[in-house]
Amino acid sequence: MELSIAEQTLLVLKELAEAGGIGPGKILVVGVSTSEVAGARIGTGGALEVAEQLLSGVNRAAEQFGFSPVFQCCEHLNRAIVMERSLLEQLGLTEVSAVPIPGAGGSMGAAAYRAMTDPVLAETVQAHAGIDIGETLIGMHLRRVAVPFRPSLRYIGQARVNAAYTRPPLIGGERAVYRKQEESGSKLCD
Repeated sequence: MELSIAEQTLLVLKELAEAGGIGPGKILVVGVSTSEVAGARIGTGGALEVAEQLLSGVNRAAEQFGFSPVFQCCEHLNRAIVMERSLLEQLGLTEVSAVPIPGAGGSMGAAAYRAMTDPVLAETVQAHAGIDIGETLIGMHLRRVAVPFRPSLRYIGQARVNAAYTRPPLIGGERAVYRKQEESGSKLCD
């Protein structure tokens, strides 16, 4: 049985959320080339219908895991991020002025903007995780230490899928401990 685009998206995001602990209070950036999903070269055949199917899968995963999805626009809007105004204000991000449309912002950005209650564009974000459908390059919107994640589905539609979650930087050198340990046997630092 072949999965729909929405189901493929949901499956990949469920795997990513479970692997990276992406839940309430976490931000997940979504970068999409609907052209690639439909089997065309990036930027040549965007489709709102494809974006709406992808959005359905993203929203279902967000409801299930509690993360906040944000959506990367194309390079015509400098890869600005579509999000709800409440999230922008909560994070203290810089708002930029534009309304994404399929020809300037991309079909995914346009569909997400249309579906939100009070949408805005942020200049950038530092997300806890991200999914890149069609090699749109989301890395600029992830936190500094990204952990590559390879989902069981490597394609959504005809587009190659990459994903990542982030972790805090590990600091302290060879004596550093990164998980809570029992008190006995610990060495004190002078």
